[in-house]
Amino acid sequence: MMLLKIENLKIHFHSKGRIIKAVDGMNLSMNKGEIVALVGESGSGKSITALSILGLVPSPGRIVDGKIIYKEKNLLNFTKQQMRAVRGREIGLVLQDPLAALNPLFRSGEQISEVLRHHFKLSKKEAKQESFKLMEKVQLSDVERIYNAYPHELSGGLRQRILIAIALAAQPALLIADEPTTALDSTIQKQILELLKKLQKEFELSILLITHDLGVVSEIADRVYVMNEGKIVESAHTRELFNNPQHPYTKALLDAMPKIESQTLHPDAVVGEEAIT
Repeated sequence: MMLLKIENLKIHFHSKGRIIKAVDGMNLSMNKGEIVALVGESGSGKSITALSILGLVPSPGRIVDGKIIYKEKNLLNFTKQQMRAVRGREIGLVLQDPLAALNPLFRSGEQISEVLRHHFKLSKKEAKQESFKLMEKVQLSDVERIYNAYPHELSGGLRQRILIAIALAAQPALLIADEPTTALDSTIQKQILELLKKLQKEFELSILLITHDLGVVSEIADRVYVMNEGKIVESAHTRELFNNPQHPYTKALLDAMPKIESQTLHPDAVVGEEAIT
């Protein structure tokens, strides 16, 4: 079943009399339950594509053409109020820098509770109990202590798990993960990828993974779109793309990958970064 389809999307930025074509006629589709990766270097247009799905293209950017079809409805025709209802409830977002995304003035767990109370009209006690369940789902232990900790008191891996719990709180059908492991060391990166795969199956999620790292793609994605200078230059199933890349840009990305032996974590492995720092 088709969940998301982007058709001929064009996003322009007007700057000092120039038109910058950040996204230039890109097409992408994903089915329910898929993990699809959108890959490209910084400036390729992948992150602005993700923001466009949520109606969050920053000024002076503007969508000048195309369609973003989600569950058979064109999101570009939605009002601001309708898009606010879509964000979180239908489409969740995980950003690469949880310290910037989380509110430093509120305790970490309270930020999960707030989402639950907003979407499901729960009491404070009920929201806290549900927050604990979500924290356990994202493989956090000692949830009472972490719930009461402020974001700056947590390690990067713990903060990212809090952010994932917030994104899942409203039970979205689609999760957009924009460079979710970039700021983490390789060990924690591996754990977060394993966690996303586990949650995708458990919650029957579709995940759009935005990344510059083809190593991340090889671990998690079903299909891959390669983006360069605002355009999709190649798309394929992950194994096919790695075994038989067609476009020179894709080949260059693959050639630039570090040749590191893959290690597979057991799904029940103990998370190694649980301490509050």
